[in-house]
Amino acid sequence: MKKLGFGLMRLPVTDRSNQAAVDVEQLKKMVDLFLEKGFTYFDTAWMYNGFESERAAKAALVDRYPRDAFTLADKLHAGFFHSFEDRDKVFNAQLEKTGAGYFDYYLLHGIEAGMLDKYEKYDCFNWLLEKKAQELVKHAGFSFHDTPEMLDDILTKYPEMEFVQLQINYLDWESPWVHSRACYEVAVKHGKPVIVMEPCKGGTLAKVPEAAEKLFQDANPNMSVPSWAIRFTASLPNVMVVLSGMSNVAQMEDNLSYMENFTSLTQDETALCHRAADIINSQIAIPCTGCAYCTAGCPQHIAIPQYFSLYNEDMRERLEEKGWTVNYSNYDNLHTKFGKASDCIACGQCEGVCPQHLHIIENLQKVARHYGK
Repeated sequence: MKKLGFGLMRLPVTDRSNQAAVDVEQLKKMVDLFLEKGFTYFDTAWMYNGFESERAAKAALVDRYPRDAFTLADKLHAGFFHSFEDRDKVFNAQLEKTGAGYFDYYLLHGIEAGMLDKYEKYDCFNWLLEKKAQELVKHAGFSFHDTPEMLDDILTKYPEMEFVQLQINYLDWESPWVHSRACYEVAVKHGKPVIVMEPCKGGTLAKVPEAAEKLFQDANPNMSVPSWAIRFTASLPNVMVVLSGMSNVAQMEDNLSYMENFTSLTQDETALCHRAADIINSQIAIPCTGCAYCTAGCPQHIAIPQYFSLYNEDMRERLEEKGWTVNYSNYDNLHTKFGKASDCIACGQCEGVCPQHLHIIENLQKVARHYGK
């Protein structure tokens, strides 16, 4: 299996304000190109793209190619089952939505301290092994967002899990919140292959500060900025697949250009990534990846990731000189369709599902103060 996977989480859309409006025709072109170049791994989940990712996978992939021509991964998220029976309801609905017949890889989704008890209460690890015994799942594993100590405990307790999906990128490599390096090393210790999510940290590592971009351009002007992030993770020996959430054909073409005949980073190139991380970390205000898990249940319909992205951009500007940026207009345009940051009622549901463990309520207050000027 080639190391690049197609993450069906940030799909092209016909309406930027509606993630469920998947541009299936553009997606078909991307799927065709991906498979043509010899890549086979596709990753979806119940709530991706406004709960439409699985149906889009059916339309663009499953209905158009033989089942043995691709590898499909799906997931069970703790937020969408509340009984033993619900596990099967979700799973069966996923089989129907994708039309896949079975899943090559199936994951318990986004395990962290607040969710582990629920997965264990409803015996989800053994349930997943039963699906494998029934040949509805070929490989059983889980994605994870917490401490290396917790990951070690889970892999010790459930050695039948065959792989683990981790957030790894050069920006989070030494993060005290994400623990990319430490969690990767735990997976290596247990002999579990790693699937990488968020290699570009939701686009953060696709558009880096000028000083970091200059480092990369001086080293190799022919390589794009995001290519360094993808290659950093793919160079790790225990990494099986690196997922990239590609949103258009151009992003697909760029990724394929250096992953079709992949070569690992040199030691000097890896060191360059760490130097870039120091620059970026010194300038990023809110380390949001844009996964949008927080928005699905927001009672105020607040565009949390979009607001954080605008705020991060502004915090990199010399606002004392400019006084105004286009993001003030962008913010006004967004809140014609979504709730304002100041509409937050501090219910906390967003913080309960955030895989980055961000203080979302506090950060929304910062956004509200900034754009309320």
